Amino acid sequence: MKDYKQRISDRILKRKVLGKGAVLIEGPKWCGKTTTAKQLAKSILDLGDSAVLKQSAQLIELSPKTLLEGENPRLIDEWQALPPIWDSIRSEVDKRGEPSQFILTGSSVLPEADETIHSGTGRYAYIKMRPMSLYESGESNGKISLTDLFEGKQFEPQTNELTIDDIAYLTCRGGWPWATLIPKEVALDQAFDYVDSVVKKDIQRVDGVKRSSERAKLLLRSYARNISQQIPHSTIKKDMLANDSSTLDDDTIADYIKALKKLYVIEDLPAWNPNIRSKAAIRTSDTRHFVDPSIGTAALGLGPKDLINDLRPFGFFFEDMVVRDLRVYAEALDGQLYHYRDSNGLECDSVLHRRNGSYALLEVKLGGEEYINEGASNMLKLAASIDTDKMPAPTFMAVIIGVGKYAYRREDGVYVIPIGCLKD
Repeated sequence: MKDYKQRISDRILKRKVLGKGAVLIEGPKWCGKTTTAKQLAKSILDLGDSAVLKQSAQLIELSPKTLLEGENPRLIDEWQALPPIWDSIRSEVDKRGEPSQFILTGSSVLPEADETIHSGTGRYAYIKMRPMSLYESGESNGKISLTDLFEGKQFEPQTNELTIDDIAYLTCRGGWPWATLIPKEVALDQAFDYVDSVVKKDIQRVDGVKRSSERAKLLLRSYARNISQQIPHSTIKKDMLANDSSTLDDDTIADYIKALKKLYVIEDLPAWNPNIRSKAAIRTSDTRHFVDPSIGTAALGLGPKDLINDLRPFGFFFEDMVVRDLRVYAEALDGQLYHYRDSNGLECDSVLHRRNGSYALLEVKLGGEEYINEGASNMLKLAASIDTDKMPAPTFMAVIIGVGKYAYRREDGVYVIPIGCLKD
């Protein structure tokens, strides 16, 4: 494809396909799952096409094997539209006994257990895709590699080209692949169209439960007002009640959040639970996040100028964007992203913990020397409280900033890295 931008998921997919008979690519719609899968697939069954789906629904009962015939790897696009095909693929993988057979894409989570006979354990590998990181979309120059930092490699000071205007625009545009290819003024519409589609259509179709599009919109707006914060459902409920004359209960809030998580619209950040020397209680509440910051800005009707005119919410939305990018990079590093907070008030915005046990402490600040110092101080205090007899010390610590001319290493060993310089 002429305009295809390479994704980190390309590398992961190539590796996963070699090890399993089928690979499932999950993630929000419009994030590029199908386009990425097509780079490797040799044949396609497009269940997102209503005519193809109708015919396939008849064939799945009569001759499921027919749907799976084609050059391998065969792409089954939007597989969740025909849940029985999951077991057909699993059976076919068993019969063939070879890797690299199928690639599946889907925009909602796996069906409930009673909808399939087998979970697919041992037959399926999984990849989580998200909207593009700034490195994938071409806005980050990629001069600083997280991989290199984990390997103990230091770097000379590097320059950052992104300005506060750029950061505000990129936060509102989001990482939707199509938005990175069209004129800037049109690209900002993509997130608004995405939110409209979620609240008017997808919230109903995700599991067949009838839900209010207006209530879904209110919940997205409340999430956006509380983005990058650890707030309970009761706070969201109170916020929604101020704009909803109907009765709301906790179960309703939980149901809408569950549906939005199924659609990969919401992706909260779980708490990290390290071994620490102090007697402080570790807080276990998730930090509220969208899969892309543009969902939040669109839900509130905000544009780049609105963010620049109010830096406090801008900082929270910037953190949401950094979390998106770090999650994309963590996939390549075989890691997971967490946050930390304890009863003594000590916090760390992000902890990138790899499967091999190594980890990095990462604070997120829009910019400003005072805030950078605050972030560095928090991480140094947290690092000092970790019981290194029971777990390793952090491999490195960094403050990820939005506005700043340089990436550099402070005298205390903490790195300062503009998001416009970062890559996996």
